[in-house]
Order: sequence, then C-alpha cells, then structure tokens
Amino acid sequence: MKVGPRYKICKRLGNSVFDKCQTQKFTLSESRSKQTMGKGKRRRPLSDFGRQLLEKQRLRYTYGITERQLSRYVEESTSKTETNPGITLLKKLELRLDNVMYRSGLASTRRLARQIVSHGHITVNGKRVTVPSYKVKSGDTFEIREKSKSSALFGDLSERLKDYSMPSWIAFDAKTAKGTISRDPEYTASDVAVDLGQVLEFYSR
Repeated sequence: MKVGPRYKICKRLGNSVFDKCQTQKFTLSESRSKQTMGKGKRRRPLSDFGRQLLEKQRLRYTYGITERQLSRYVEESTSKTETNPGITLLKKLELRLDNVMYRSGLASTRRLARQIVSHGHITVNGKRVTVPSYKVKSGDTFEIREKSKSSALFGDLSERLKDYSMPSWIAFDAKTAKGTISRDPEYTASDVAVDLGQVLEFYSR
C-alpha cells in the first residue's frame, strides 16, 4: 500500500496510525501547529460522514491495508450473526500474519513486519508463508526460518524482547525463535484507538 507523507497523515488522523509519529519530535510539531491554528480560522465541525471517513482512514492506515481489504473485512464481519461485528473486525485485522509479527516484537513497525513476511522469513505450522494478510488462528505456530535466523533483522532479538510487553494471546520464545497463537485476541471498546462503530456506519451507507 502506497502511503503519502506520514507526518501530514498523522496530523489529520492522529499519531497512533504510524510509529514514526509517536515521538517527541512529532508531538512538538503538532503543538506548534495547534498554536498557529488558534490564531487564525477555526476548523469547521465534522459532519457525520466526515467523522466516519476519518475513523475508517485511521483504521486503514494503522494496519497498513488497502481500501479493498478493509471493505472485505467489514463485509465478512457483518455478514454473520455476530454479537459485536466491530470486535470481530478487529480480530480479523489482529490475526493477519504481518500484524502478529509486529505484536510479537519481531518487527518494530507493521511496515517492516510486512517486509519480513513477504521476503519469506517466516513459517506457519512448518510451511513458508509470503503473504502478509495470511490469517493465523488459535493453536497455530510460527517461527523464523532457519536460514533467516542469522539475518540482521533478528540479530538482537533476545535483547529487544527483554522489556517488551507481548499480548497475552501470543507466546514467543526468543531462544528458539518460535511462537504460538495461544488464543483469539480479546478486546473491549476502550482498548481500541479507533471508533469501530463509525467505521461500520461508513460501510453501511
């Protein structure tokens, strides 16, 4: 997925969409922009459609997926009799292989995680997978390919994971470079930086 200037996108959608924007430099830049805006014209309040579009874009950029991919995930999440289609949607995004690489600490950003998967460094249940959108499930095992363990991408993995807080639904052993999806991700609305209800409303038009 092609992405434009990240700082510009973060100023519009929030700093949670890119790791690059979660820095002191961006915070200072954003603060200066707000001060400058306060001296001039104020932004008009967003319409319902504007808020829905904003949340949809925020979710899409956060996970680095295309419009077509997100549309398909929403359709799959709402086509069944789910008690909470928003949480179902989030689980589908979280169980993408590239996201699992990011959540497990094997990659510092989702963009790098996609590269790691697409370059064939990861196997799932013993088979090499090169599709970032590959869906893993509870009980699946993943590991760094034997030939890739010496790559600079994973050279300091043990050191990086020492203080890393891994999600409870992922178990990863840095010594063996092998991990397991212990269960499905569990979330509540307060855990999500995106208003999933607005996203669903956008696609229900």
